[in-house]
Amino acid sequence: MNKIALVTGANKGIGKEIARQLGEAGFTVLAGSRDVQRGELAVKELVAEGLDVVGIQLEVTDVAAVRAAAGRVEAEYGRLDVLVNNAAIIPTGDDAVSRIEADVLRSAFETNVLGLVGVTQAFLPLLRTAEAARIVNLSTSLASFEQVGDPESRMSTVLTLGYNASKAAVNMVTVMLANELRSTGILVNGADPGNCATDMGGWAAARTPAQGAAVAVGLATLGPDGPTGHVYAEEGRLAW
Repeated sequence: MNKIALVTGANKGIGKEIARQLGEAGFTVLAGSRDVQRGELAVKELVAEGLDVVGIQLEVTDVAAVRAAAGRVEAEYGRLDVLVNNAAIIPTGDDAVSRIEADVLRSAFETNVLGLVGVTQAFLPLLRTAEAARIVNLSTSLASFEQVGDPESRMSTVLTLGYNASKAAVNMVTVMLANELRSTGILVNGADPGNCATDMGGWAAARTPAQGAAVAVGLATLGPDGPTGHVYAEEGRLAW
């Protein structure tokens, strides 16, 4: 039986490319999407390429929907080998510290942090059932204190507190979860795909979604001696 991978936010962009590359690697991919129609279109495209991809409705901020998705995976597959927490937003109105509205900041954390933690908690029992599970959380160089704190870095000019701060929190979640699961054989890492040509990254970006996805897929398919708890950038360096 194929290994089972769940990718959140898999209906477009980097998420869809992660689903595609995992499918090409022989996984049965559960493509999570909050929008049923967009999810179905993405699944249809990937299935037409000969990949084993199944759509699953998954709004990461909806506790009931997350639980229902976990119940479905348990009933149909009995385990989960890979979880890729890709779903994230840059909320409308994201701005500098002095200007951002509380509701905007809250919405970023609800999706990017609370949603990620909720999904991970719901699927962790199924990951524990797998022989050597992997968890990959999508991060960004905009969560790097070193890069954002460097006046010479382009990252210091991006005024999106909600996205930056929530992804910095994701880095801490990644490290703490890696520590918690260190003795279980489950590897936990973060992936910085780089600035890719997507709705979020802007279509003028130099990197393709496929190039960004490869960073996450590489971590999702690590061998048993692979590192854990780190956030890897596209160049292979740490992105703190």
